Amino acid sequence: MESMIASLLRGFRTTSGILASRQMSMSTPIGEARRAASSLHSVPAALDRQQELLLDEMCLLVDENDRQVGAATKRRCHQWSDGSCPLHRAFSVFLFDSRDRLLLQRRSDVKITFPGNVTNTCCSHPLAVPGETEAEGGRGVIRAARRRLAIELGIDPKQVPTSAFHYLTRMHYKAASDGGVWGEHEMDYILVVRADVDLAPNPNEVKAVDYVARHELTGFLARLRADGVLPTPWFQLISDTWLMRWWENLDSLAQFEDHQTIHRL
Repeated sequence: MESMIASLLRGFRTTSGILASRQMSMSTPIGEARRAASSLHSVPAALDRQQELLLDEMCLLVDENDRQVGAATKRRCHQWSDGSCPLHRAFSVFLFDSRDRLLLQRRSDVKITFPGNVTNTCCSHPLAVPGETEAEGGRGVIRAARRRLAIELGIDPKQVPTSAFHYLTRMHYKAASDGGVWGEHEMDYILVVRADVDLAPNPNEVKAVDYVARHELTGFLARLRADGVLPTPWFQLISDTWLMRWWENLDSLAQFEDHQTIHRL
């Protein structure tokens, strides 16, 4: 598994150079980020070259029961047309440290969907590659999550072993990013992991990061909203439904595991 992630990361560096620079400092919290390019409707007029290269990745198309029915490029999966886009498999990682703080990120301003928005630790897609198509037990999405945690946040996969992940449930949702060009329509696997990690955020993916305690979250998000920074729709949905119950029970997450239900939100 470690060699597969290392191979994927080497290829990623070669094709896009996304991991070539790690300039962001942990001293730049989300709360200091200002209004520029943070609107729900802000989409770059010209796509960032590195982000555009990622549009060739092949995502997993699924039906409404999460059965894989094919694959399509990330570009096709996120092109919003007639109020939707193709349903594809995705994941949302919520990483808590040993002090029970949740790691949040603010998406970079060059992201194609929801640029500049605040969201949970890491959100992305399993790809049509060996090891990431497996749905049983969330194994494929966990492998994809470890890969993306390394790419986006510089987290060594050894610090987030497969055994540290709790696959809790799935959520089916869709949302337009700019009212007509890009959007999301996802079968979202929700993953919770507890680990103390070293961070080296990739500025092409992540604008800022911050650890937030449970009692701070409501005020933290309110301050960002007042500053024009919106949450991603999936993070808002999860925050409004289950997040606090999970957060209060990080030592007994197994009680929340439900791999049969697909929540339609």
